[in-house]
Amino acid sequence: MGTNNMYDKKPTNFVSPDLSKLQAVVIDVKTILYIALDADPELARTSYFTRVGTKKL
Repeated sequence: MGTNNMYDKKPTNFVSPDLSKLQAVVIDVKTILYIALDADPELARTSYFTRVGTKKL
C-alpha cells in the first residue's frame, strides 16, 4: 500500500522558458514582461495596466 502522506516530497521538475524565444516589454524599472516574438508589445502593456488597475490595494 502506497503512502499518501502530506509530508511526501513532490518531484521538482520545473522547466524555465527559453528567454531567447521571447521579447521583453519594459513596463517600469521593476517590471518586465516577456511575450512571444510575434505578439504586440503595446497590447501587452495595455493589458498589464488594465489588470493592475483593477487590483484592489
